[in-house]
Parts: sequence; C-alpha cells; structure tokens
Amino acid sequence: MYELNESSFDPITFVLTGIPGMEESQIWISVPFCLMYITAVFSNSVLLFVIITERSLHEPMYLFLAMLAVSDLMLSTTTVPKMLAIFWFSAREISFDACITQMFFTHFSFIVESSVLLAMAFDRYVAVCDPLRYSSTLTPSVIGKIAVTAVVRGFCIMFPPIFLLKRLPYCGHNIMPHTYCEHMGIARLACADIRANVWYGLTTALLSSGLDVVLIAVSYVLILRAIFRLPSPEARLKTLSTCGSHLCVILMFYMPAFFSFLTHRFGHHIPGHVHILLANLYVVVPPMLNPIVYGVRTRPIRERVVRLLCPAGQCPCPCPSRGGLC
Repeated sequence: MYELNESSFDPITFVLTGIPGMEESQIWISVPFCLMYITAVFSNSVLLFVIITERSLHEPMYLFLAMLAVSDLMLSTTTVPKMLAIFWFSAREISFDACITQMFFTHFSFIVESSVLLAMAFDRYVAVCDPLRYSSTLTPSVIGKIAVTAVVRGFCIMFPPIFLLKRLPYCGHNIMPHTYCEHMGIARLACADIRANVWYGLTTALLSSGLDVVLIAVSYVLILRAIFRLPSPEARLKTLSTCGSHLCVILMFYMPAFFSFLTHRFGHHIPGHVHILLANLYVVVPPMLNPIVYGVRTRPIRERVVRLLCPAGQCPCPCPSRGGLC
C-alpha cells in the first residue's frame, strides 16, 4: 500500500463520519443547515442577478458585493451538499481525488472571500476617509486587477497542498471525523511525517487570511475614527450601526475558521463535535448573512430586489434614494 500510493498516487476512499459523538442527532442538525444553505443560495443568486442586470449598480461597492456573492456560493456549495448527504443518506464515502478537489475549492473560496472582504474594507476606508479621491482610486481597471489578484492568490496558495497530500502514504487510514475534506484533516490520516503540511498551512494562513484580518481591523479603526468626527449625532449613530453589523459578520466568518485551523494543530483536547460544528458554521452562516447585511440593507439594492420579486403595482416601493454600505 505504501509503495503503490507513494509511487503512482493510486487513490483510496475516505469515509467522512459527520459530527463525532452526535450521530443520533445529525438528522435534526441537518434541518437548520439545509435552511441556511437554501437561504444562502437564493439570496446570493438574487443579489448577483440584480447587480449584473442593473447598470446603475456597476460601481465599485456593488461589484465587490458581486464578488462576495460568487465566493459565498462557491464556499457553501462545495461543502454543504456533501454534509447533508452524510446526514440524510449516510453517503459517507468520498474518493481520494474528490476529497482533494473539495479541499482545494473549500480553502480556495475562503481565501478569495477573505481577499474580497479586505477589498471592501479598503473601499469603505476610501469612501469615508478620502471621498474626493474615491472615483479616481477605485477605477474599473483597479477593480478588475483586485478580482484577478484574489483568484490568483487563492490558486497559488492552494495548488501546492495538492502535491503535499498526494505524496503521502495513508496505509489504509481512511476514517475522517468531519463532514467535508480539509487540508490538515486529510494530512493527519497519513502514516508519514506531515511537518511540511503543518508548516505550510500555518505560514500561508498567517500571511494570507491572518494578514487580511489585521488590515481589515486597521481599515475599520480608521473608519471609526473618521465617524466620531462627524458633526451630526444621527449620522454617527447610523454609520456606527451599519459598520457594527459588518464587523459582526466579518467576525462570524473568521473566528470559526481560525478556531478550526488552530484546533487541527494545537487543540487536541477540544471535543470533536465542538470543532466540527464550528467548522461547519463558517461555510454556511456568513454566506447566508452577507447578502442581508451588505446587500438588502443597502437601499439601491433593496429597491431593485423589491421590484424583481414583486409584480408591478402589487408591492409598496421604497422611496428612491441612494444608500451606502458604511
């Protein structure tokens, strides 16, 4: 088995057990996850359709929202259907190649979404702190380069782990206590030294998403400083409310992800069901909340969504005016 897997990369089949210790409750746990996934797919699809079809929304803020919707759809669709198949049909087996593919797109879409969140924080920083240079800073060319950079960055970070995992022998170890495939979850099944996987994962996480978190925090600190200088208390309260909801969603995205990442490496005493539940949250809760917090609360998008979902003359239309994210 060792020679075959190491020399020819012959695939094996992994078994995803779901949430360890909660097998009897998984059918009930699947209900909220299914509802959240349906909400995420529907709301992100509507948001993406509205932004694409409305030329007036082809502005930096809304184009970043479209990128966020695409990454949300990819992140949730890569993981949740397999999770539900495990819960409902006990479809626990997954081939080695399919597991590697799922691992790649899960982490790839996470990195892309992290890059987009950083770009959105920069967009809000320029809009609030240096509004006179907004149109000259965030040109269509710059936005296109940001989108390409996010995709290339995700691909370059996640391409090496494919070979880092394929080089390992697994010696028949194929039981993975998870609902989807992660880099370190796969690596820990190997019967060989995985220090290269550990250090690569730790380094890239700190230098990519970890750096994104720091830069996002700096952006919002500068934004908050500008907000507190506003002369109108009502304007301060409204902007603080909007930015507060953004920060809550950002924390909901990063905290479970980093908890899962660190648990794989250092949290050997963390109960397995706690680890897996939190790992499942960051792939479905932010994709469900992002269209609401970033999209529906933005007046131009809300007005167009209402017109799209309600036949003319049958729904009250909100008064036309422009709104912002923060």
